[in-house]
Amino acid sequence: MYRILEYFPELKAFESDINLRMDRYFGKKKQLVGERGSLKDFANAHKHFGFHRMNGGWVYREWAPAADALYLTGDFNDWHWTDHPMTRVENGCWELFLPGDTLKRCSRVLTIVKNGDRLTQHIPLYARRVTQDWVTQSWCCEVLDDEEYAWTDQGFENNEPPLIYEVHIGMSSEEHKISTYREFADNILPHVQDAGYNTIQLMAVMEHPFYGSFGYQVSNFFAPSSRFGYPDELKYLVNKAHSMGIRVLLDVVHSHAVGNTLEGINLFDGTDYQFFHQGAQGDHPAWGTKLFDYDKPEVLHFLLSNLKYWIEEYHFDGFRFDGVTSMLYHDHGLGSNFTNLGMYFTMNTDVEAVTYLQLANELVREVNPHCMTIAEDMSGMPGMCEKVEYGGIGFDYRLGMGLPDLWIKLIKEWKDEDWNLGMIWGELTNRNARTIAYVESHDQALVGDKTIMFRLADANMYTQMEKWCHTPEIDRAVALHKLIRLLTMGAGGNGYLTFMGNEFGHPEWIDFPRPGNGNSFKYCRRQWSLLANGNLKFQQLNDFDHDMIHTAKYFHIFDQSYPDLKWVHEDDKVIAFERGGLVFVFNFSPNRDYRDYAIPVSHGEDHEILFTSDDSRYGGFDRIGHAPVSAFVPGMNGNFVKLYLPARTCMVLKPKSLKAPTNEQ
Repeated sequence: MYRILEYFPELKAFESDINLRMDRYFGKKKQLVGERGSLKDFANAHKHFGFHRMNGGWVYREWAPAADALYLTGDFNDWHWTDHPMTRVENGCWELFLPGDTLKRCSRVLTIVKNGDRLTQHIPLYARRVTQDWVTQSWCCEVLDDEEYAWTDQGFENNEPPLIYEVHIGMSSEEHKISTYREFADNILPHVQDAGYNTIQLMAVMEHPFYGSFGYQVSNFFAPSSRFGYPDELKYLVNKAHSMGIRVLLDVVHSHAVGNTLEGINLFDGTDYQFFHQGAQGDHPAWGTKLFDYDKPEVLHFLLSNLKYWIEEYHFDGFRFDGVTSMLYHDHGLGSNFTNLGMYFTMNTDVEAVTYLQLANELVREVNPHCMTIAEDMSGMPGMCEKVEYGGIGFDYRLGMGLPDLWIKLIKEWKDEDWNLGMIWGELTNRNARTIAYVESHDQALVGDKTIMFRLADANMYTQMEKWCHTPEIDRAVALHKLIRLLTMGAGGNGYLTFMGNEFGHPEWIDFPRPGNGNSFKYCRRQWSLLANGNLKFQQLNDFDHDMIHTAKYFHIFDQSYPDLKWVHEDDKVIAFERGGLVFVFNFSPNRDYRDYAIPVSHGEDHEILFTSDDSRYGGFDRIGHAPVSAFVPGMNGNFVKLYLPARTCMVLKPKSLKAPTNEQ
């Protein structure tokens, strides 16, 4: 019996499904590597295929089993399509040797594939740099040498619970343009470090033809997007982040691929089933993209090698796997509510995708034991974050995708005086896996939706964000922005995430340049000047987020898996809990202040107020102060602290005996 059944006894009714999961995993691994081989040694496709300099010239290799002929064309042969035919070798592979300096660094090339009488153009499958001609809108591969980068991050490790700053490189500048890897490294990384986040999650790095896809329709899996600069500049970013102690995760998209044929891998050998399921099964019904056949050894070779490549070539510290729910189920989770365990173990479950994710997680740890993997799974598949050998899928964390939906629903549909704190607490703490909590991500900021701050304040953000301005609308928005964030971080998971700029309440939505908006970058950038303006409340929201994040780090609150609920009172709208030795207290009432409000605590001693949302530096009114708070023991009823709780405020306290870590600044 696998250990997952000990951790989750309710799964014993599905023991046969768990056994099948593991039988398929061991069987597929044996098929790939034999009895004693390793996935790390198997996942080397990128070292064989593609372009590689060797003694006397270059060798170029591809896998295209159904093609009748392959050719290489480019600026080296004046784009004569068939002047350089490739030779078919074993197992559907093709090879071409180009002597001397036929190819030079950044030579522009394309692969020509012949099927019957038809010739088609394609980007090489293992292209490491893909560029677009902005005049002709045509794409091609630029050949790169296998050059060594001068890394200085030897021995880098970051094993802390993740405090993630999710970023999009292209929109990270305030200028009306696409920003670069180097600009992000030099201008934004210092902000991330000061803010206290220990991890950045890079979106849209894997090359994609449509900028507005947010990078989720990948065309070239081994090429970092040339929109943001050269590969060495991405390495510069990762290296600099490591020098600051910041872990770097890649948003990896192995759940689907763009359907394009020139820019993508679709129809490379002329068939729709080279990488994907054949026919309608290979088409995502909602996304219009192509779906991988995870049972095919050659597809696993491609995808697993892709993971190893990003770790070894670019020193990424792990991955956030996009679209895991879509992978796990034949209906892609569309319309499913997963209200009972049986929905995870039915004919709807794509067991081949489960096996791939198990193999992927094992491979990542073989390549670098310190790598982290996060699943974007809204279904809550049991065992998602349990070790593979225990019967799990092997991720470290899953995203708490229901939490942003919770906050948006509450703000849109309910007056905050009617919010049910017990229900909110249940949603925050109802998790069967290690979870990354977040209030909002990029999804909640896309055009057609609003960030939390913009939804709370709406048009008032344009006229009432000066520090001296206090109106009922903006005071409510600022207060709830702080309460929601602290409650979500403190109780909602085992790590925390924010999207770039949302920590200081970035206004407006994200809208990529497109014909419908005149190809404008107005809403596809980050207005850092709002944060730098000492007259605006954005600075106060940022200061609150800064102290919230640093407090979580210094007191290691995530070492305690679940918060300990100490008090909830629906009529008063007061909730309190302990985590990491700290006491978190919230008054969500919009209009009721409480004096000498008794909150149960675990320690019968004086408590110190670390910070409160009512501090003036955070946009509050300094009504609470920071005087020590005494605990008392009334008879046998336990330990309490009596607090002044103004309406819509929160605070964090610590027992006086609890010392802050020595690295506290």
